Amino acid sequence: MSGQTRLWQTVHDRVFSPLRLTTKSAHDQGYQSLNSADDMAAQSSVTANKPGFFRPDVKEDDPNYGTANKPSDVIGASSSSSEAEDAAVAAGLSHLEARSKHWYSYFATLDFWAVIAVGQILSLCITATNTFSSFLAGVNTNIPAFQTLFNYALLTLIWLPIALYKQGPRRFFSIALRDGWKYFILSFLDVEGNYFTVLAYRYTNLLSAQLLNFWAIVCVVVLSFLLLKVRYRPLQIAGILICCGGMGVLLASDHIQGNNGGTGVDMLKGDLFGLLGASLYGISNVFEEWFVSKRPVYEVLTFLGIFGVCINGVQAAIFDRTSFADATWNGQVAGWLVGYTLCLCLFYSMVPLVLRMGSAAVFDVNLLTANFWGVIIGTRVFGYSVHWMYPIAFVLIILGLITYFTAGSILGDSKKPWLGDNQRDGVAGIGTAKLKALNEARKKGLAGPTTAVQD
Repeated sequence: MSGQTRLWQTVHDRVFSPLRLTTKSAHDQGYQSLNSADDMAAQSSVTANKPGFFRPDVKEDDPNYGTANKPSDVIGASSSSSEAEDAAVAAGLSHLEARSKHWYSYFATLDFWAVIAVGQILSLCITATNTFSSFLAGVNTNIPAFQTLFNYALLTLIWLPIALYKQGPRRFFSIALRDGWKYFILSFLDVEGNYFTVLAYRYTNLLSAQLLNFWAIVCVVVLSFLLLKVRYRPLQIAGILICCGGMGVLLASDHIQGNNGGTGVDMLKGDLFGLLGASLYGISNVFEEWFVSKRPVYEVLTFLGIFGVCINGVQAAIFDRTSFADATWNGQVAGWLVGYTLCLCLFYSMVPLVLRMGSAAVFDVNLLTANFWGVIIGTRVFGYSVHWMYPIAFVLIILGLITYFTAGSILGDSKKPWLGDNQRDGVAGIGTAKLKALNEARKKGLAGPTTAVQD
């Protein structure tokens, strides 16, 4: 390296990098020739000899994050380790994407079937919570804010100890002070999305409320395009439309059978509440996808639970006092509340996996099948009859998901555009493209086994 180039590198690391005024070149980000393991070894040798400046853009999952006065040998080791990881991720991504030779490549992966399977489990969880809510409403126990409070409390009890163990109390509270306001917004959107969606069912009929849920998918697609720089291919749009068509068939069959709930108490008010709830759901899903791709799952769910308890607790105290006093309380109601809480907690704990392996759009489209499972359970519990159009609707939704992933990358939607080409800004967690790339690099002998899963 010439003296002038070395001087520019020093100025860049000392001045421009902390201010984030410039972007790194492909070489600095770890991109290189990937034709052999020797190239990787050569790059690792070069980066190991670079001067170890303190870098503000070191991952927050680094155990040394936040320690400004590090010894020079620790700084150099951290910098070298980070650059070696970036190089390994770039190599792994290159190898993985080189395997996308056919339109059906992604369908042959475990990830695709995992997204479908987990999506159906989430749909069953939603169906179960709706069933328990119906049981509660049947005995005049209408306490939507209060009954959801237990879910956020359980999330806190499960994930807070894990977060404190993984991060330590000092670092955990440091993250809370720095990023707490972001998690508060996420929790607020989630709580209010739940509240207004449930409220919509009080005023409008079932058919209108379900139709308004399509708006959540529209919000997700638009926000992902504008804010997260996601660029949908024509087949992905077609897949979403096919899924929506399947949902339309499902709703049409309900209308034919007269299961649309009749005339609502106040259709306009109910539709407005449903539209607001669907909008908040869509925004919160996109926000959560952004969070779980950059931060560990235990951290996201911990803060979602903590702030959810606070927000939902205040809301329940204000709006559910009369309903709480008039509700029926017995052992059966307690059992329904426990079932509702356990199903919803499982739902919240599994959502990050779909958001990482897929996307917010895939998540919302998967949930369209919840209505189908609701009818299946309804035949056993409430005596519903299955219309011949229901299987057609379910098949259309699954075909829509398959179309969505046709001719896509073997990584599907797990490679997030807002994390950079080599996912540098992402966390190496379960379901992420970054972890898949690191595992691929290890398999090809391009990286060591030192990088741990950051969940």
